[in-house]
Amino acid sequence: MSNQNYARSSTSGHMREGAGEQERSSTTEASEKAKQLASDAADTVTVQARRLLDGQLVAGADLINTVAGATRKASTDIEQESPQIAKLLHSVADRVDTYSDQLRYKSVEDLMRQASQFTRRQPALVFGLAALAGFVAWRVVKAAPAGSSITSSPSIQPYSENRTRFTHGAGTH
Repeated sequence: MSNQNYARSSTSGHMREGAGEQERSSTTEASEKAKQLASDAADTVTVQARRLLDGQLVAGADLINTVAGATRKASTDIEQESPQIAKLLHSVADRVDTYSDQLRYKSVEDLMRQASQFTRRQPALVFGLAALAGFVAWRVVKAAPAGSSITSSPSIQPYSENRTRFTHGAGTH
């Protein structure tokens, strides 16, 4: 009888091991499916972001092209009064137009690659421009008014029985 009990417990032990392997297999499959779904979602988001940014590049190229057209029109308008400045403006418009055309046919990856290569070739210039931009941003933020009302000095309100108030530039109230 003890042999029968051993055989039963041995068989049920094997069954439990088989169930555990199935659970591990199901868990591994579910994990792999989740990883694949996450990867597919990330790829979809990446493709959509690239399309959006590439569309923004085209819109930027259109805007630059508009600036070139306006510059060209300005050069034509002042040609009679100042032919040298008109010639300079026309040259600038041509260069801006060329830049617009070049930008229109590039991808975001192309621009990032070019920016990276430029940074490697001219690190001091890039650092200097970044420092200049930071300084300008700091000055703009510092010069902005702190609140909705601009005051040069706080109001002086001494305590007295008649509550006389002195304010800057406004006299006594």
